Amino acid sequence: MTRTPSPPPGRAPLRAVQVLGHGAAGSAAHVRALTAGLIARGVRVTVCAPRPVEEAHGFAAAGARFVPVAAGPAALAALRGAFRDADVVHAHGVRAGSSALPVLRTVRGARGDRLPLVVTWHTAARAAGALVRLRERRLARAATVVLGARAGLVDRARERGARDARLAPLAPPGPRPADDGTTDRGHHKVRAELGAVDRPLLLAAGPLEERQEHDLLLDAAHAWTAREPCPLLVVVGEGARRAALQRRIDIEELPVLLAGDRADLPEILAAADVVAVPGRWEARPPLALQASAAGTPLIAAATEELRELLGPAAELIRPGDAVALARAVSGLLDDPDRRAALAAAGPLRAADWPTEDAAVAQVLSVYDEVARPVRPRTPA
Repeated sequence: MTRTPSPPPGRAPLRAVQVLGHGAAGSAAHVRALTAGLIARGVRVTVCAPRPVEEAHGFAAAGARFVPVAAGPAALAALRGAFRDADVVHAHGVRAGSSALPVLRTVRGARGDRLPLVVTWHTAARAAGALVRLRERRLARAATVVLGARAGLVDRARERGARDARLAPLAPPGPRPADDGTTDRGHHKVRAELGAVDRPLLLAAGPLEERQEHDLLLDAAHAWTAREPCPLLVVVGEGARRAALQRRIDIEELPVLLAGDRADLPEILAAADVVAVPGRWEARPPLALQASAAGTPLIAAATEELRELLGPAAELIRPGDAVALARAVSGLLDDPDRRAALAAAGPLRAADWPTEDAAVAQVLSVYDEVARPVRPRTPA
């Protein structure tokens, strides 16, 4: 059994609250890794998030106290209770930070004074307009420290009036396929189970939800049916749209397999010929980063975040363009040299990404700075 390190002599354990809003799938994987790393360093972590986010990422299993946060007035009560014994509040995203603000104005923390607020901006708001700018400005000015996942977000926070905005690159989400000498025979076994022994294997993954844009994949799949041999697109994941997507696949006779949730996703990733991540609404799609790190050729939507993270190590296409996606897939399948170049470039690019340890250490140093947690221990 792993022991949680004790805090240094003279210090009581630091208590940090992580706040995630609705629609926080993109940042939840980062918060799960951050939570585990902080707990390993002796921090007591509470995670406030919608219950489906906990079910998907298991913060409680990592050792955190989990507080479910529903929409509406009940959310304020849940946050108020979580904040009362905290030293620092860390909100992930503008929506989560905006939810925390009214509570922070009325609640005193464990030391009896105003709680410091750290906000991580994982991505820029997709919508524009005066209301979005106002919300960002209020949050940036209220935060003790704003952490930006990329340089552009740091600049944006400063433009909105942040007193202290810093670059804090995020570690890529796990798991990655291990470099354990997996043999061609192992790849063949995975491909045989999926029905792709003598045909190209394409992979996509993610919850079967509207924002993941799986219909874009199905639109593009029409162009692949004319290829010989016809590629098989395997989609790993479950969700509310499974029945609707399967109906399209059956009616349109598309070469697509909805494989459900799979524990062997890293093995499928290692066996795939091409990975496709066409969704534009997730800042750091886990599958895109895992594919690049694993050396599997990747096609992804050309978002600002992926341009910065992946650069030339991926085939980046115009978001929402099924024709461009179909052409990119056919182009890679027809060009083994290009696939080999992407496979080599991905791990080299990933070697420059921050590690989870470095990301956790940076966040913990910010907590120490803003929370000043050196407190005499209460006599027994």
